[in-house]
Amino acid sequence: MTEASTQTLDYASQALSLAQSVEGPEWLSGLRKDGQQSFEGHAWPTRKTEHWKYTNLSALNKQNYAQLVANDSVALTDSEAQQLYLIADLDAVQLVFVNGHFSETLSSEIDLDSVEVVRFSQADEDQRSVISDNLGQITLNEEHIFSALNAGQLDDGVLIRFLKNKKTETAIQVVHLTTAQSQSFSVNARLLVVSEAGSQGVVVESFVSDDASQTAIVNSITECRIDDNSKLFHYRLQLEQEDAIHIGGMHVQLNAGSQLESFHVGLGGKVKRVDVVVNHEGSGAHCDLKGVYLPKNSQHIDYHTCIEHKVPHCTTSEVFRGIIANQAKAVFNGRIHIHPDAQKTLAELNNRNLLLSNKAEINTKPELEIYADDVRCAHGATIAQLDDNAMNYMLSRGIGRQEAEVMMSFGFINELLNGLAHHPIQEKLRPILADLFGKDDSLTRHLL
Repeated sequence: MTEASTQTLDYASQALSLAQSVEGPEWLSGLRKDGQQSFEGHAWPTRKTEHWKYTNLSALNKQNYAQLVANDSVALTDSEAQQLYLIADLDAVQLVFVNGHFSETLSSEIDLDSVEVVRFSQADEDQRSVISDNLGQITLNEEHIFSALNAGQLDDGVLIRFLKNKKTETAIQVVHLTTAQSQSFSVNARLLVVSEAGSQGVVVESFVSDDASQTAIVNSITECRIDDNSKLFHYRLQLEQEDAIHIGGMHVQLNAGSQLESFHVGLGGKVKRVDVVVNHEGSGAHCDLKGVYLPKNSQHIDYHTCIEHKVPHCTTSEVFRGIIANQAKAVFNGRIHIHPDAQKTLAELNNRNLLLSNKAEINTKPELEIYADDVRCAHGATIAQLDDNAMNYMLSRGIGRQEAEVMMSFGFINELLNGLAHHPIQEKLRPILADLFGKDDSLTRHLL
C-alpha cells in the first residue's frame, strides 16, 4: 500500500492480510495475485481524493474485519431468512449466500435450458473457460481500489450465462444475507453475467440483513458482458440494516445492438458506496439506468456512475432520485463521457433530490465530457424540500400534515417504481420504502 492516512491504514493492512490467506480455486490464483498487487499499488482514499471527497472511510477502521465466519453461525430460521428476500409472484430461482457462505438449503434447484448458473468453485471445464475469459476484463482494478481488493480476496463467485438466441423468463436472483455476529467479518461477493448474442434474461441482486446492528463489511463486484442484440434486465436491491457497511460496483460492457435496463435501490448505511460503470463498445447499444436512494438518521450513501460512449449511434437514459431525511448524507456523481468517435450519441442524465430536514445533506455533481460534435446530450440536478403550496392544498382537503408529508415524499420516487418492467418487484419494494416515511399504517394507507 502506498502512502495512506494513518486513520485507515490498519484496515488496508488487515484487508491485504485476509486476501493473502484466502484459499480458493487454484485456477483463480492468477486473478487473486493481480488483485492483491493492484490493491497494494493504490493510495488509500481520503477526503482529498476527488472521487471520495464526500465519503469518509474511517468507519472501516473501527473493527478488525480481516476474518470470516463459519457456516453454522446463523441464528435465523429458513422461514425468517426467506421473508427478507423472496419476491412474491416473481418467477425466479435463488442462489443464497449467508454471511459469505453458500446456503444449499435456502437455494433453489436450477434446471433451465436457456441459462447456466454455477458457482465458480463448481464450474466445469467449459464454464471455467468462460469465467477465465471474462472475469476481471470489464472491471478496471487500477481505477477502483475495492474492485482490486475484491479480486485479491476472491474465493468463489457466481456465473450466470444466458445462452445464445434464448429468452429466459425466469429471473435469476442472487441473494447475499448478512446477520449480526459476535465478531466483525468480511463478505467478498463476485457475480459474472454473460448474455450471449440474441439472448434475454433477468438478474436480481438482493443484499439483505437481519434487524440487528451489522458487524460485516460487504465488498460486492458485478461484471456484465452483454453481447450483440441481447437484452439484460438487472435489479440491484440494497436493503440492509442501517448500520451496514457496503462498498460495491457494477461494471458493464454493451456490444452492438445490446440493451441494459438496470434499476438500483439503496437504503442508507454506516457507509454505502456503489460505482456503476457502463461501457458502450458496440454501435446501437442502449443503456437505461435508474435508481433511488433513501438514507435517514445519520446514514450515508454514495452513488458514482460513469457512462462511457466509445462508438457511434448509442443511447443512454439515466435518472436517479434521492430522499434524504434527518441528519443523513448522500452523494451522487454522474458522469457521461462522449469519446471522439461516438457521433450520433443521445444521452441524458438527471438527478433530483428531496431534503426532508434542514440537517439533511446532498452533494450532487452531474458531468458531461464531450469530444464529438454531432451529439445530443443533456444533464441536470435539482435539490428541493417539500413544496409549501402542495402541502397547503392537501391540508385544505382534510389530509393530516404527517400523512401529506408521507404521500408527497413517496410520490417523489413512485414514478420510477411504476416504470419497472417486473411488477412483483414493484410490490416488494413499495411497502419497504413506504415504511421509511411512516411507521404508522394510517400514514401509508393510500400508498399500498
